Amino acid sequence: MIEAHDLHRSYRIGRKRVEVLHGVDLSIERGERVFLRGPSGAGKTTLLYTLAGLERPQQGRVVIDGTDLYALGPRRQAAFRNERIGYVFQNYLLLPELTALENVAVPGSIAGRNTDAEALAALERVGLGQRSDHLPAELSGGEQQRVAIARALVNRPAVLFADEPTGNLDSNNSSEIMDLLLGLAEEEGTTLVVVTHDSGLAGLGDRQLQIVDGRIGEGVPAAGR
Repeated sequence: MIEAHDLHRSYRIGRKRVEVLHGVDLSIERGERVFLRGPSGAGKTTLLYTLAGLERPQQGRVVIDGTDLYALGPRRQAAFRNERIGYVFQNYLLLPELTALENVAVPGSIAGRNTDAEALAALERVGLGQRSDHLPAELSGGEQQRVAIARALVNRPAVLFADEPTGNLDSNNSSEIMDLLLGLAEEEGTTLVVVTHDSGLAGLGDRQLQIVDGRIGEGVPAAGR
């Protein structure tokens, strides 16, 4: 489902150039649930953004379901991301002036579809059907993350990326959100790639990948698998 070849990405900080991704290669199977771990600054979020089409690498290729992501023009790439890729951010990134239902409907609106029914169904799947008319400020952190998950899944993407989706939540909410993500991915056969610092949560997937100094180490099976 996902193939990355020789990914390089660096940033200039003052007079220094910092290499964040240094020749990353990886392969993720269709329907696989992979957790990406590594120390702070190792390049986890940069790698996730690059795999999801949100940040172009300076070198290398990303192929998702047979499509060379960065060979597409800007419009086709944006359409591909909207239709085939879901992304859950650590800080939710909900639009504060929109209700939960309206936030979830955004990807469908971008695609030119009226998706109120699909948006409500997605909210119901994450247990928030009764909160559809609430603004983000009226929801708890765990509820806001559930809305973000519903938004990411409303177009039934082939791949779902999640960047520290439990990073701002307490332990109880963290477990519930991760169980929800894993369960929904399994139901839909969605390929799931999650960045997390929590070794316990990472053990719930099919495989863990370690990133250190901008390189991927050997993948290890999750506990009990």
